[in-house]
Amino acid sequence: MVERKPIHKYDLIVLGSGPAGEKGAAQAAYFGKKVAIVERDYYLGGSAASTAIPSKTLRETSLALSGIRARRLHGVDLALKRRATVQDFLHHERKVKDAERNRVMNNILHHNIAIFKGKGSFVDERTIKIEARGKAPELLKGDIILIATGSFPRRPDNFPKDPRIYDSNSILRIKIMPKNMVVAGGGIIGCEYACTFAALGVDVSLVHNKDILLPFLDRDISFALENSMLKMGINLLMPESVESCNVKANRMEIRLGSGEVRRTEAVMLATGRTSNTGELNLEAAGITPGKYGLLVVDQNYQAIHPKTRKPVQGIYAAGDVIGAPALASTSMEQARFAMIKAFNLEPYKKHVAPILPLGIYTIPECSLAGKTEQELREEKIDYVVGKAAYNKNARGMIIGERDGFLKLIFEFNKDLSRPMKLLGIHVIGENASELIHIGVSALIMGASSNLFIDTCFNYPTLGELYKYATYDAMGNRAKHLQSE
Repeated sequence: MVERKPIHKYDLIVLGSGPAGEKGAAQAAYFGKKVAIVERDYYLGGSAASTAIPSKTLRETSLALSGIRARRLHGVDLALKRRATVQDFLHHERKVKDAERNRVMNNILHHNIAIFKGKGSFVDERTIKIEARGKAPELLKGDIILIATGSFPRRPDNFPKDPRIYDSNSILRIKIMPKNMVVAGGGIIGCEYACTFAALGVDVSLVHNKDILLPFLDRDISFALENSMLKMGINLLMPESVESCNVKANRMEIRLGSGEVRRTEAVMLATGRTSNTGELNLEAAGITPGKYGLLVVDQNYQAIHPKTRKPVQGIYAAGDVIGAPALASTSMEQARFAMIKAFNLEPYKKHVAPILPLGIYTIPECSLAGKTEQELREEKIDYVVGKAAYNKNARGMIIGERDGFLKLIFEFNKDLSRPMKLLGIHVIGENASELIHIGVSALIMGASSNLFIDTCFNYPTLGELYKYATYDAMGNRAKHLQSE
């Protein structure tokens, strides 16, 4: 098939329409740049719209069920049909997913961004070839190219192909709710799905190769999450590994590193992700991906050749394709900033948000921003901690949250007349991913303990936790000074 001559010329070509692709394209178009998006899938929005939003919808269903139990409503039958399908819990998911896809489409059209459907790959550093079934290839020329193709779940070799072995993409197509499930991998995705299915009545075993859950969390939050998961009935097998998976007619046998064998109806793989770079023909652009297809970028998100360490002019990358933290929120920020740098649009946005929150949608939610106690000890920074419990907060009692708490970390100083600088916020409990934003704003503005003491919070609200955690920290500082 003869390729057509390059007839499409753009200031920016974006590969992928997920969070990074959408926001990067919109950022450039906002400043009058001529932009095109290339998307290989039928729908726009990437994995965020197709799998992340649906998974959070399923999680919200589980949260509603566990929340009703916590509130102890009398006369409410919460029994789940043992063989109910996941789709029974995803009626709302279809509407939410369609709405998100439509939102992405409308945003792109609103910014007059051209949409090309098909598989995009590099011809050279400035040329993208688009191949779509039944159509002649098209060539696009771009001054700037943003790679935002995302990632896909990685499947270890010791797991055979079987319809009962799922990953984060295929799990939402599960037909029958299993009686039991083994989740392989104790990272964020593994913990989130373990909680979701446990709340739906599934007997869940989580296999994790470390002796602590999510070790990047502050230890108090990690231990609290572990206790909550144990209370939900989740079997935490840690530190442990999966040696093999033997598929039988009516079950699967998981052999662990310890020699123990677990029989299960379903397996959920949460064993990492690989960047979607394999079909981009990156060599033609002078780029060689690293392990798991990851792209290396500089501080401006410009692609770097991993061997020469030299930037590839005009090519940028953002989102999952460059690796951790691989969150929709951070991907959007990265792409916006990359386009500001690419088109010299400063001082509109001088840097990526200096404080990035992390939200983990387990049951209960966890969220953090800033420093952990472990980090401060390693950095030899004196600090003081203050906590406020949900079960001593009026709103917390209303929503039936018993074990949640907010933890604030301040820089320690001996002068009681001086406020203490806020260093970190850590939350576990319902709405933690929303509650964290008060603290994120405080961290960005370099706030001290005075901010929360002087703020009047609505009553009853979870926001009040900030005031009482601050009082607790002030009291702990005074006690420490008295003991010296």
